[in-house]
Amino acid sequence: MGKLIYSAICSLDGYVEDPTGDFQWAAPDEQVFRAVIDLERPIGTYLYGRRMYETMRYWQDTDSTRDSAAEAEFGAIWRAADKIVFSRTLTSVQTPKTAIVTAFDPDGVRAMKAASDSDLSVGGSDLAGQALSAGLVDEVHLYLAPLTVGGGKPVFPHGVRTDLDLVDVRRFRGGSVELHYRCGDSLR
Repeated sequence: MGKLIYSAICSLDGYVEDPTGDFQWAAPDEQVFRAVIDLERPIGTYLYGRRMYETMRYWQDTDSTRDSAAEAEFGAIWRAADKIVFSRTLTSVQTPKTAIVTAFDPDGVRAMKAASDSDLSVGGSDLAGQALSAGLVDEVHLYLAPLTVGGGKPVFPHGVRTDLDLVDVRRFRGGSVELHYRCGDSLR
C-alpha cells in the first residue's frame, strides 16, 4: 500500500502563491531541491489539479544537455511516474502516462493507495485540501521559504482542519526549513 504525500514550498506566512499569483520566489536552492528529489524518488503516481499539472508539465520536455544534474534527475523522476489530473475543464493532456479524471473521488483515491506498490503525491493546495478533508493524506512535507508574501493562495485551503504529528524538522543553509508531519490514519 502506498502512502499519499502532500509536499509544498510555501512562504513563512503560509502561501504557495503571492497576491499576484506569482510563485517564482519559491524556486528552491540546490540543497532544498535535492531534498525534494529525495522525497519524490519513490513516487509512482502524481495527483494534480489542472493548474498544478499545467505548471509541472514543464518537466516533460526539459533538455538534459542544458539542465543541472538535479534538474535532469527531477525531470526523469517526473516523466517516469503516472499522472492523474482532476479537472472539469481540461479535455486533453500533453504528457504521456497521464489521465484526466473529472471529479475527485475519495474512494477512488483510497483504492489507488491500496493497490499501489509505490507512494503517491498530491499536488496543488486545493486538491490537497480535498484529500486532507477526506483523511487520505499520510504525510505532509512543507518547505518554508525564508520570506513572507502577505497574502495569496494558502498552502492549506480555508476550512480544512487536520491533526498533524511533527516527525522531523530540517534546516537548510539558505534559511529554508522542512517540516515533516504524519497525519490522518497514520496517527492512530
